[in-house]
Amino acid sequence: MRYQELEKFVLVELEKNLSPKLTYHGVHHTRDVLQICIAHCKRFQLNQENTTLLKTGALMHDTGFLYTYDEHEKKGVEIAERILPRFKFSKRAIKIISGLIMATKVPQEPKTGLEEIICDADLDYLGRDDFYPISESLFEELKQFKGLTDRNKWNQIQVSFFESHQFHTEWAQKYRAPVKAKYLEELKEIVK
Repeated sequence: MRYQELEKFVLVELEKNLSPKLTYHGVHHTRDVLQICIAHCKRFQLNQENTTLLKTGALMHDTGFLYTYDEHEKKGVEIAERILPRFKFSKRAIKIISGLIMATKVPQEPKTGLEEIICDADLDYLGRDDFYPISESLFEELKQFKGLTDRNKWNQIQVSFFESHQFHTEWAQKYRAPVKAKYLEELKEIVK
């Protein structure tokens, strides 16, 4: 698996070709998820193979946005199946990476430990200090792609999402869930 070459290739593609209207799902989000996954690889002491698989999943998880907004995960799997063989990824590795990409689809339903990690990394911001600016960037994106302009409706969507979402790894449950719970209470107050 030639991960370093793949990373360079994918990041250049995302930087050059993602729509500037993707204020949340831009290359900065991919880089953020990748960094969180790298931290988790160390934290959970993953072996080299699982580290490479997880990093690749993070790198590829939103590549579908290059072509479509809806069902972007499915498109991301198609992209992975097309380009990963060029970088010496086996069929088995591509199947695992495809599972990682699909696991990030909301509502998240991870089936493996690696899928739990990528799901938590993808929504890590829900329990971080930068929640509000990132949330605002998602609202701006939804204005562009879904015509959502009502801020109160947006806050109601966030409350509903927070109530249905759960972190999967013990680490995120310990370090992200309490902060997320505080934001949920704040959002409920805003919606009142």
